[in-house]
Amino acid sequence: MTDFVALALLGGVLAVDAVTVGQFMVSRPLVAGTLTGLLLNDLETGLFVGAVLEVFLLVVVPSGGGRYPETGPAVVVGASAAVWTGGDAGVVLGVASALFLGYAFSLAQAGQRRLNRRWVPDLSTGRVGVAAVTTGHLMATALDFVRGVVVTGAALWVVRFGAPTLADAWPLGSGASRGLVSLGAFLSLGVVVRGLLRGRRWGWLLAGCVVGFSVARWIP
Repeated sequence: MTDFVALALLGGVLAVDAVTVGQFMVSRPLVAGTLTGLLLNDLETGLFVGAVLEVFLLVVVPSGGGRYPETGPAVVVGASAAVWTGGDAGVVLGVASALFLGYAFSLAQAGQRRLNRRWVPDLSTGRVGVAAVTTGHLMATALDFVRGVVVTGAALWVVRFGAPTLADAWPLGSGASRGLVSLGAFLSLGVVVRGLLRGRRWGWLLAGCVVGFSVARWIP
């Protein structure tokens, strides 16, 4: 129970870090997965899942008012699912659940932003004081933290009891499981490289696939 509460609170902190306060990058998948592994006494699994998801989500840059996958809380859930399930099925399940939840959590984030408008000072009333602006910021920040704790805790409860059942039905072996995860990750990396070089050829995507399969062969 202590681990469960700590993980939910971690999700709240990472939700705030993504945009609301700081942006110290602790909400990036690599850091979030590592912190989750430390809390669950399985640093290796948390680090591996976080590293794979970092490659997947390199294209996600939280900025402005756009909607994007919320990586921090989602990675906490994904890394936890991998640790609790164990084995290669756990890694695949952890990565897949984090990618899905990242988009699902972004919907809650969009809803919270609409609620934030309640604390925006009304300029039509005249001069806006420091207290009104401060209150608006603090309320929006607190709501973001609470939202992160709630969505992380709810998703953790689901995967804690559902992950082992799903893992038992996983049909692929070790090599195929790691290869599947690596293929998706390095396909995403190919997209990033293609964008950085401003090229229009699909060769970078193919190169990402080749690298993914090659790296997968070295993973024990």
